[in-house]
Amino acid sequence: MTEARSVVIVGSGPAGLTAAIYTARAQLAPLVIEGEPSSTSDQPGGQLMLTTEVENFPGFVDGVMGPELMQNFRSQAARFGTEYVTAKVSRVDLSSRPFRLWVGDPEASEPTYTAEALIVATGAKSLMLNLPNEARLLGYGVSTCATCDGFFFRGHEIAVVGGGDSALEEALFLTRFADKVTLIHRRSELRASKVMQQRAFDNPKIEFLWNAEVIDVYGESKVSGIRVRDTQSSQESDLSVTGLFVAIGHQPNTGLFAGQLDLDESGYLVTQQGTTHTGVPGVFACGDVQDHRYRQAITAAGSGCQAAIDAERWLESEAAGH
Repeated sequence: MTEARSVVIVGSGPAGLTAAIYTARAQLAPLVIEGEPSSTSDQPGGQLMLTTEVENFPGFVDGVMGPELMQNFRSQAARFGTEYVTAKVSRVDLSSRPFRLWVGDPEASEPTYTAEALIVATGAKSLMLNLPNEARLLGYGVSTCATCDGFFFRGHEIAVVGGGDSALEEALFLTRFADKVTLIHRRSELRASKVMQQRAFDNPKIEFLWNAEVIDVYGESKVSGIRVRDTQSSQESDLSVTGLFVAIGHQPNTGLFAGQLDLDESGYLVTQQGTTHTGVPGVFACGDVQDHRYRQAITAAGSGCQAAIDAERWLESEAAGH
């Protein structure tokens, strides 16, 4: 039997849960479809569930563990009446209102839920190298965010994997803290813009390891080194580093909405400038699913607030017949 809701939020990272806090306090009784436990970013709580200490979220003087922070978000939203379903949305139909959402069998004749307003906060996942020990050491020396974790590597020797602008931005940022940054690229030329390349070449702290790929990362409780293979000779060698930053790109979790919402060339949801409105009235997007620039917990939370306010005002306008 289909359950009708005023507001449904898909995703439960900082964006989705902030949207839940605001819509719940606005008496909109939001339902959060939070995802399923897994090792990827579409699990309940989003990417912060895969991090250890978070030191740059305002209000936590001594830092806070990622999972603890997300539990605080969740509990706060629940306090105001947010309801949760620990499941993944398998299908959506945004062709008419109320919007229809399926959980479980996507071929079921009737949707599981309908929503007058939908807030999409499904996030994005960092592309990983799929190394044997990568997931185990994520947050313990393996990172996908220099802005988040660079401070922990003051005085260290670390490695960055990638060859695009993002990888060079990460490497350049990390030179503020690390003594040495080795940029590892599987080809002999970078894909990054010429200006970014020149900045990296001019930085004395950055060394380049060309035609190389990382095939394993070592360490018991934290990273102690990596194994690298030459892509031309297949010769393998070890590199003694205490950090490995993977900067090979991000993939927004937008597959569910392809063909129904506008996506940019990288697959991110497109929102109207200065708002969280998508091209479909009543559907709003917030967090990393529509932000390929900042990708921070605090900016995701801020956009979740915006989405909630946009949704509340839109529902009021619809109710008034405007």
